[in-house]
Amino acid sequence: MEISAMHSGLAGTLLLLALGATMLCLPGCGSCPTTLKKMAKTDVDMVADAHFSEVDHLLRDLTIKLYRRNPRELRKTPGATIQSRLRQLFESVPMPAFAELKGRHGTTAIDLCFQPEFEGDRIFALVAGLRGMMLSAYGNRGEQFLFDSLDPQALYHSARNLEIVVWRLSNFMNSDEEPFLYTNSLPGEERNLSFERLFGKLIALQDMMTTIAADGHQRVINKVVQSLASSVLLPVGL
Repeated sequence: MEISAMHSGLAGTLLLLALGATMLCLPGCGSCPTTLKKMAKTDVDMVADAHFSEVDHLLRDLTIKLYRRNPRELRKTPGATIQSRLRQLFESVPMPAFAELKGRHGTTAIDLCFQPEFEGDRIFALVAGLRGMMLSAYGNRGEQFLFDSLDPQALYHSARNLEIVVWRLSNFMNSDEEPFLYTNSLPGEERNLSFERLFGKLIALQDMMTTIAADGHQRVINKVVQSLASSVLLPVGL
């Protein structure tokens, strides 16, 4: 009986420590000690954190490559530089509402990039939409903690939306029959598939995290089968 009581007391103490660590390590708390953070995380939380960190890194790379490939977009905003745009896009969690995007976020900001009447920075609209969508898929949190949970359906939808964006970048044209944004090589140019590789990595990360989240919650994913040419972006999060 004494041993059983001792084990029960130890379990209670560990639970209280984990709860305390969770309260101390609220998302966005950069000063929280690493040891306490780890106590407030499950293995899945740490995997999700690693996935989102890589997603953000790849989106940064994508932003830089797009601005270098389409310098006209940067010139639409007086005084803007690639670094200033990166700060706007990647310093906040969740994503702020940008006046230049008419308050749109997530998939609606992505749609703005491909609307012929939009006169603003299409790269900014696209990446702001992509990062907002990704954040929504991760519960609008830059980090996951003990009592957080991820929606595998939202993660799955984000992966399919990335596939739609890749198709649109190559097939949606402006009134001059040119792509809204140049990505991979055009006929006559040196072969360049670096954009496809970036998107491929992003899609793979989201599909892998979908599987992990679904297995962790024993959820069945409702898989969507649709033609890219006629598809609309799927809802992700709220």
